[in-house]
Amino acid sequence: MAAIAAAIACVAVVGIGLSLSIPLLSIEMERRGASSTLIGLNTAMAGISSICIVPFVPRIAARFGVVPLLTLSLIVSAASLVAFPLLPGILPWFPLRFVFSAGLGALFVLSEYWINAAAPPERRGLVLGIYTTVLALGFAVGPVLLALVGTNGLWPYLTGALLVLAGLLPVFLARGLSPAVEGGTGRGVFGYIRLAPAALFAALLYGAVETGIFAILPLYGLRIGYDAQGAAGLVSLIALGNVLFQIPFGWLADRVDRGLVLLGTCLGCALGSALIPAASGSAMSLGVLLFLWGGLAGTLYTVGLAALGARTSSADLAGANATFVVLYNVGLILGPPVIGGGLDLMPPDGFAYALLILFLAYALPLAGILARGRTRRSP
Repeated sequence: MAAIAAAIACVAVVGIGLSLSIPLLSIEMERRGASSTLIGLNTAMAGISSICIVPFVPRIAARFGVVPLLTLSLIVSAASLVAFPLLPGILPWFPLRFVFSAGLGALFVLSEYWINAAAPPERRGLVLGIYTTVLALGFAVGPVLLALVGTNGLWPYLTGALLVLAGLLPVFLARGLSPAVEGGTGRGVFGYIRLAPAALFAALLYGAVETGIFAILPLYGLRIGYDAQGAAGLVSLIALGNVLFQIPFGWLADRVDRGLVLLGTCLGCALGSALIPAASGSAMSLGVLLFLWGGLAGTLYTVGLAALGARTSSADLAGANATFVVLYNVGLILGPPVIGGGLDLMPPDGFAYALLILFLAYALPLAGILARGRTRRSP
């Protein structure tokens, strides 16, 4: 329990750090005269940093240990966050954003590795459901903090940094329980994809859908007649469903074949995407649909991570988790252009059709994989 609590505390830090820093830094850059394009490029440094740094995290952790690297990552993330308002101009924020995101990325990989290693195999889905619920709650904390402390001056940055450093306590208390990272079997990213394609592409799909929804759903709301506040409220329904569905589906993934859970979830999301245009005429219908759809979509990460832990050996677990995070970040970069492009090509319903295509692009190959597996097992 102490080991699982330490891993969950680390991912809470990741959620708070991201949800606080993304709007805070965007607001501050706008105050300093940055264009929307420049703000977007700076925000993209988070995904670029993760893709560049995360694959090396298991190797570094194998050499220096999980707890020392977690400690360093927490300190670097906190120090970087405080440094943002102290640096003049905009240009220095690009390398600083890279360093800040590298610290959070290492926290992400190591916490997921730790919890996958510590979770009992028969309860892995439930434990990871709790883990991702805490991550979702961490994402909800950042905006609340900004509402309480404001976005001016040094105080919001200090508040975020202190919360990040609070993650040192559970890590220190569980330091004797941290798993050793084994050397691995020498697989690269593509080697892990061949080993567990369903689990890893679930991360890519979720990254694309999550970011695309948060970036493009408010625009879709405006296109169908909502005001700015109402359009933003649509995103809140997605987030609420995301929080509430994780634990039940984690429990389900411990009792049903995880590949079937991923397929059923994805087909349910594809159906929900297809129904969005029909539901858009009624605020109640659209709200209920987005709540259910958002809850289902959020479980792709939980079940995919559980399937990855069950599919990989202990020697490969750290590298596989790093690949999971890398593909998630690739999805973060790809999602908004694809979904936003759909909205531009076929306004407004192209938003829903782009989502439908993304889900079917994952579900159809997965159905083939599962069918071939059943054929091999049949007498």
